[in-house]
Amino acid sequence: MAYRQSEPGSLQEHRTSWAVDYDEIRELVERTITDQVLQIRHVGSTAVADLLAKPVIDIDLIIPAVAVEAVYMPRLEAIGFRLIFRDDMAGDPHRQLTFSRPNINLHVWSPNAVEPLRHELFARWLRSSSDDRRLYAAAKQAAARTEGAQRYNDIKSATVYEIYERAFTGDPAHEHDPQPRPGGSR
Repeated sequence: MAYRQSEPGSLQEHRTSWAVDYDEIRELVERTITDQVLQIRHVGSTAVADLLAKPVIDIDLIIPAVAVEAVYMPRLEAIGFRLIFRDDMAGDPHRQLTFSRPNINLHVWSPNAVEPLRHELFARWLRSSSDDRRLYAAAKQAAARTEGAQRYNDIKSATVYEIYERAFTGDPAHEHDPQPRPGGSR
């Protein structure tokens, strides 16, 4: 695998230009692999107004079969995407590619993958909950004071878990057995 093309950068106030950047990349991906795109969504912190974010646009791309890389990967690489890893998340195959300018994480999934549904729910919840936006922003600021990307994610993970619990509990479309963390922030 390869390394990121651009470092994530530091936390910033939300920028309306992130939505424009997403639209441009969405259109580029749709033109490049039209026959593969089932769904494409702007997810992550840059998709939520009024939320601090590192200036990296996360995009979930749903295609018919992630494992059949020959039908999409060479075309994405030809326009500047770089594969940085292959893995499984929640039992679903996942590919992560990056793009340099604008700084993009493209997460590629097959239909019925669980993680893109979680991403969508998380962003939708944060858009509707100013309290959880503030809580998440505070966790990000605390995490940003540490060294290393993995440490950054580890430090904010307890807050992310708590927010997911509220989002899942508040989502009438899905059954959920709440598992709050002892000593959580609320």
